[in-house]
Amino acid sequence: MDSDLNQKKAADIFRAVLKEIDSYGLIKGHIGRILSLYSEEKFRNLDVVSFGKAAYPMTKAVSDSADDLLTAGVMITKYGHVPRSEVSPKIEVFEAAHPVPDIEGVIATERVITLLKKADRDTLVVCLISGGGSALLVAPHRDIFLSEKQDITQLLLKAGANIQELNTVRKHLSRVKGGRLAEIAYPAHVLSLILSDVIGDPLDVIASGPTSPDDSTFQDALQVIKKYGLGGRTPEKVLSILIRGAAGEVPETPKKGNPAFARVENVIVGSNKKAIETARREAEALGYKTMIVSTDLQGEARDAASWLAGKAIEARKNLARGSEEKVCLVSGGETTVTVRGNGLGGRNTELALAFAEKIRGAGGIVLLSAGTDGTDGPTDAAGAIVDGDTVDRAEAAGINPRDYLENNDSYHFFKTAGGLLITGPTGTNVMDLQIILLD
Repeated sequence: MDSDLNQKKAADIFRAVLKEIDSYGLIKGHIGRILSLYSEEKFRNLDVVSFGKAAYPMTKAVSDSADDLLTAGVMITKYGHVPRSEVSPKIEVFEAAHPVPDIEGVIATERVITLLKKADRDTLVVCLISGGGSALLVAPHRDIFLSEKQDITQLLLKAGANIQELNTVRKHLSRVKGGRLAEIAYPAHVLSLILSDVIGDPLDVIASGPTSPDDSTFQDALQVIKKYGLGGRTPEKVLSILIRGAAGEVPETPKKGNPAFARVENVIVGSNKKAIETARREAEALGYKTMIVSTDLQGEARDAASWLAGKAIEARKNLARGSEEKVCLVSGGETTVTVRGNGLGGRNTELALAFAEKIRGAGGIVLLSAGTDGTDGPTDAAGAIVDGDTVDRAEAAGINPRDYLENNDSYHFFKTAGGLLITGPTGTNVMDLQIILLD
């Protein structure tokens, strides 16, 4: 089968996944629960707090269905993620930076804190949480500046820290993360509807668990700093907070049993597992024998690429023996990239380029690797699509793939050689998806 056709089919499967995990529709499915809770408990106020890359469609789903009950709200999302259509005028809309927080996120979060401090037992707070919330909901510890929070975030990202490690540190440098938002909202009733972008859907890690008991400690945060050898580069005040916290001189994040969680409900409304299952179903509808090879793909993007390439090559050999006509391999999760160069790229374009090197010259293999939020790292691409001829085509055009990969410049490789997958912001976020088509 023609590689271009297979690439189109991979893109079609990915777009079908995006439609299925549309965050507006996922929240609409829970409107009945919100309305019933409001009525049965005889609340007098309904406040909405929303933050993350999917904050806009999630918020709009509530405002479209319950605007007459809304009292007030605050929404924080990433720059460029608010379309022209509007949510209720009762909701303040803010855009801020991701993955490294900025002052707009701080200003917006102060509005969230002000709103929740007014909440009482007659208030139902609907908290809409999605990936990216850790950077967008930002209120640094009183003893540090935003610039110091930005510095440690950058250091951890470039070191290749995974989301659990990154958020363990962020939670212990924040006034709202790690369950502290629930403390601020108490004694209001909090219903958190959560779109998970973390493997295994741990409530205390997604968006740094603002309304969930925190399982991590200051000592855990220090261990992350030590693991990546960042002790000498960590801002002095940041390190001081973590050390004093580990010694019991700074209050820990709230744990299970804390009264702040007595009136909190945390509900996962969408996850990567749903995306993987949708991809499997769509591929099977196109006639592919489909196998889910991983639901927790993580680690270095290049290592993941090598592992996936091995799976693809082995499956291709089985096809050559005539066991099947065409096969689809699906995986999902979230890899990391240890940045050593000064190029531009994200984990999906880096994975795709490394995969292309591994399958060089192999016919009948196509890989799509993309972020379901439509943005791969600090780029405008969701990811990339490659096949066994990607490297040869690039070299024939005078482009050296290895140079781009070593410089962490996968975005510019695909922009020059072709293969970028650009969807624009999707309004959802359930990590990454890899679709491999074999024939």
